[in-house]
Order: sequence, then C-alpha cells, then structure tokens
Amino acid sequence: MYLSEEHELIRKTVRDFAEREIKPVAAELDEKEQFSEENTVRMGELGLFGMCLPEKYGGQNMDTLSYIIAVEELARVDGSHAATLAAHNSLGIKPIMDFGTEKQKKKYLPRLCSGKELWAFGLTEPEAGSDCLGTKTTAKLVDGKWIINGSKCFITNGSADISSGVTVLAVSGTKDGRKEFTTIFVEKGTPGFTRKTMHKKMMWRASDTSELFFNDCRVPESNLLGEVGMGSKIMLKTLDSGRLSIAAMGLGLSQGAFEMALQYARERKQFGRAIVKFQVISFKLADMAVKIDLARKHLYHTCWLESQNKEFGKEAAIAKLYCSEIAKEVADEALQIHGGYGLMKDYDIERFYRDQRLLQIGEGTSEIQRLVIARKIGAV
Repeated sequence: MYLSEEHELIRKTVRDFAEREIKPVAAELDEKEQFSEENTVRMGELGLFGMCLPEKYGGQNMDTLSYIIAVEELARVDGSHAATLAAHNSLGIKPIMDFGTEKQKKKYLPRLCSGKELWAFGLTEPEAGSDCLGTKTTAKLVDGKWIINGSKCFITNGSADISSGVTVLAVSGTKDGRKEFTTIFVEKGTPGFTRKTMHKKMMWRASDTSELFFNDCRVPESNLLGEVGMGSKIMLKTLDSGRLSIAAMGLGLSQGAFEMALQYARERKQFGRAIVKFQVISFKLADMAVKIDLARKHLYHTCWLESQNKEFGKEAAIAKLYCSEIAKEVADEALQIHGGYGLMKDYDIERFYRDQRLLQIGEGTSEIQRLVIARKIGAV
C-alpha cells in the first residue's frame, strides 16, 4: 500500500551498500569502539544525508518513508551506522530545515547533506533526560553574544573529527515563573566549547557518543535557531521525528536478528535433524515474523501521516514504543535459538542483543512513550 518502485529501489540500494561496505567491518569496529569516518562519507556519497531536504539545499527531495527504509536497512546490519544516520538526519539536520532562517539553511545544510560533516542536537544532561525541565545549561544574551554555560551528555555525533557543531537547548531566562528554553548553534572550535568522546559503552560502540562542555562559550546572536523561548517547541517536534528513526532502527534490528535465527535454525542439527523442524523453534520464528510485520505496517503508516502533514504524534510514540520493545523480544529469542553460540562475539547476534537495549531508552524511554500515548488518548 505504501511502497512504490522508488521505495523498493532505495531498499535494495541501501541493503547492497550495508552488506558490501558495513557488514564485513561491523564486528571489528564494535570491538575497537571505532567510529568509521570512511563509511560515513560513503553514506553521504550515496545520498543518505538530507534525504528529505529540497535539492536546493543539497538534499534528495524524498519522502519520510524513503528515509525510514534507509535507516531500517542499515540497522538490519549494524546499529552503530544506523545511529549515525538517524541522529544526523532527524536531530541534526531537520531542526535547521524546519526552524532555521534562509541564511542559516544555505550556510549549514548543503555541507551537512554531503556526509563530510555531521551535526548534533544537545538535549540530554546528567540530570535532564526524560525530565527536560531539569536542563541546567544556560544561555544569556550580552552585547550581541550568547554566553553559554553547562554540559550535555550521551550526544550522538558530537565529537567525531567530522562533527562540525551542535544545536544546544539552553535555559535563556524565565517567563511567568517557568524556565524559558532557547536553541542555539555552537560550532566546533568555538572558544569555551570542548568535546569528549564517551567510551566503554555496551551498545552502538562504533557510533560517536559524546560529552559536551560549555564554559563561557560565546557565539553570535545570529546563531539563534527559531526565536527566543521557542526551544521547547523545537525540541518536541524534533523528538517526534526522531522517534520514527529509532522505531526504524528497532524494526531493522529485529529483521536482521530474525534472519540470523532462521538461518541458524536451518543449519543447526540436534537429535538428528535441523532444529527449525522442531515446533518449539518454528513457533518462535513465527511469533517473530508476526511482530516484525505488524511493526513495519504501523511505522510505514505513521510515515504516511507525517508526509501528508497530518497529526502523527500518538502514532510516532506507538511506533517507537512497539518497534523498540519487539527489538528486545526478537533479539532475545534469536539469541536463545543460537544457544551458547549466541553468547559468543563470533556470532553477530551477540552484538544485536546488546545494541537493542538502547532503543527502549533513547529518544524518550518506553515509560515516556506510554505517558505520551496515555495523554493522547485522554487517560492522563
């Protein structure tokens, strides 16, 4: 219903790229905690950055579903590369496209669509995750300069050599006794802005995850994204779109784990026959297939709503919740089918089992998604 020939071509193109360029090195990059600038540039050359942007800004002018399929196909092979693409497009580029001035769009977007530069969105802090009102980073406008102080953590694409900057959510004052949030661009190399790569992660070990620090960091007043006090609106719209990409990661990971389990079950023999012939295994695989099919249909429908400019907040929360939860269930059952071998790094399912765990946390925890859904249906 939702897929055109163009969508199927995108799927084939990205799948071929992922199988050829990413799969052979994914395990090694994961083991070394090594971000691949080379593969990131190649993804840019393939046109995966800025897929939904107009051509005049360097984009491909594609629909949301095209982008979601690309994330899905990368996640089918490796979560780290999918995270790089998803964070850059949904959190890095999209707020600039949606809320930036024409001058800002022309300055940033063409280079951010090339794959030669990455951009981050600085929301999470040590004491502000699900509770964004706990944000402590501040921005004060003094003599035509924003002076920023504070820190951010768990920021994807924030510290790699090709990461050129971040959109920072900061408290710019108070209004009617409540914090006023504003978003501001901070470019790499700005005095007072330092970056630190976070290591020893359980998952997405080949993606760039960062701590960002702002110490009397001064940027021009023109670095304001949107208007003063618009930060909450920008953040919420950005998270709505980001939920779709995390859902796509859950869907793709589930598909990859399912395919591994099916192949292994066909090859592994016990009691004189392939274990796929045992009902207990075939039923596990059938349940996986059902969950994946339902997840894909709902996610694609949500993409359609977004592309038609229809309200999609509730559906995005449902997609993010369900796709991330089934990623956990499918990866767990896929590992179970592998038995003891699934616990060994020689088998990719071990990496998939670790990678899925972030999906129930990033872009709003499963608990927050349930809260969003409850509010949308009038249950809170």
